[in-house]
Amino acid sequence: MKVLVAPLNWGLGHAARCIPLVIDCLRSGDEVIIAGDGEALLLLKKHFPNLRTLPLAALNVHYSGGNSQVGAMLRLLPRLVRHAVQDHRLLTRYMQQEHFDLIIADNRFGCFASGTRTVYITHQLHIILPAPWRFLEPLVQWLHWRVARRFDEVWVPDYEGGNNLSGALSHNIAPYWQTKLHYIGPLSRFRDMANVEPSRQYTTVAVLSGPEPQRSSFEQQTIGRLAETAGPALVVRGIIGAPPTTTKCRNITLVPYLGDEHLASVLLGAKKVIARSGYSSIMDFAALGILPKVELIPTPGQPEQQYLSTLIRKP
Repeated sequence: MKVLVAPLNWGLGHAARCIPLVIDCLRSGDEVIIAGDGEALLLLKKHFPNLRTLPLAALNVHYSGGNSQVGAMLRLLPRLVRHAVQDHRLLTRYMQQEHFDLIIADNRFGCFASGTRTVYITHQLHIILPAPWRFLEPLVQWLHWRVARRFDEVWVPDYEGGNNLSGALSHNIAPYWQTKLHYIGPLSRFRDMANVEPSRQYTTVAVLSGPEPQRSSFEQQTIGRLAETAGPALVVRGIIGAPPTTTKCRNITLVPYLGDEHLASVLLGAKKVIARSGYSSIMDFAALGILPKVELIPTPGQPEQQYLSTLIRKP
């Protein structure tokens, strides 16, 4: 079977959670082609350097530097529409040459096609809006469904029952979602690494992620905090395209990126982990069994991350 995997370039989470899907397809003997843009595509290239890649439309998401992302999201909406249209045109062109049997699109709205099986992956069936805009949530949920219904199936990377990781984001949702919905369980690049030997080199490990300028702001805040601690600390900056150089500042070691097994080792060995409360990160920490020692810090102005950080901390 010929499979196209296309994650959204919005931070690294969408690409990271596609890694186990690619591995499963390869183990099944499928031919896998990766499509995307930016650092999401770079991440998958690092993991699968021998796989073919196809370029898709560039999105280049930027957040506001303040505590509200409403203005940034409103400015992004027209670009999201154009991005989906461009993706669909490119995919239609590729289909004429490639004839994919399966297309797996992680939140890439435009990667649907007729004549082949298409899958849409999302953990946000219910999109949470900032408090003043909550009355629009039913409309936004319905519009999201209007996009997702162009695909043959909708996969949710979570458990279906009550013991789940995403809570109201993908459970107890409007009935019109049910017709194409499949809960496939959490997706993590660390799913087979719970038995990796822990590295006790660092007392605290911070894993940074997300669009700029919030990623850089989080980095500066984290370095300031860690500089006041006594133990050795590691900051994984989450910059895939940066040179693999190591920087040291007092008790802090900074690296742009770590391979999965190395990262799993330092995470397992640390006494404390600091990270954004993005859903893909939460799936990774759950796969390693380290959620109790993770301090989850939501990105300012992101209600989804604020909700997830509260959900995970519930007794």
